[in-house]
Formats: sequence, structure tokens, C-alpha cells
Amino acid sequence: MDAGIEKECSALGGLFQIIMNDMKASYPAWEDFVSKGAKLQSQLRTTIMVTSSFLDAFQKVADMATSTRGVVEAW
Repeated sequence: MDAGIEKECSALGGLFQIIMNDMKASYPAWEDFVSKGAKLQSQLRTTIMVTSSFLDAFQKVADMATSTRGVVEAW
């Protein structure tokens, strides 16, 4: 019975080592992914703020256009 347990523990230990090595090898890719995600979030936040400012300015122009009284000449 001890031989069976030792064999299972050895297999689990080997599996653990394989998983750990894979995680160590993929760490730079995950770190790059997280870094790029943070940059994307920052850029999207800036884009939303600029778009909001543009729409506010556009609304001011539209409000001015609707409140002006122009003379309509008949043809």
C-alpha cells in the first residue's frame, strides 16, 4: 500500500512541477497583458472625456443656432 501512495505522490509532485514551470514561463505574457489592459483603460477614459467635451461644445453651437432670429427673404 505504501508503494501505491508513494507512486501517486510522485505523480502529483511531478504534475505540480510541470504546472509551476508553465506558470513561470507564461508570467511575462500575463504581465504584458495586464499592463496593456491598464493602458487601454486609461486611453478609453481620456477618449470618453474628450468626446463629452466635444458634444458639450457641439450642443452650445446647436443652441445658438436654434435661438438666433434670422430674416427669411421671400424669393
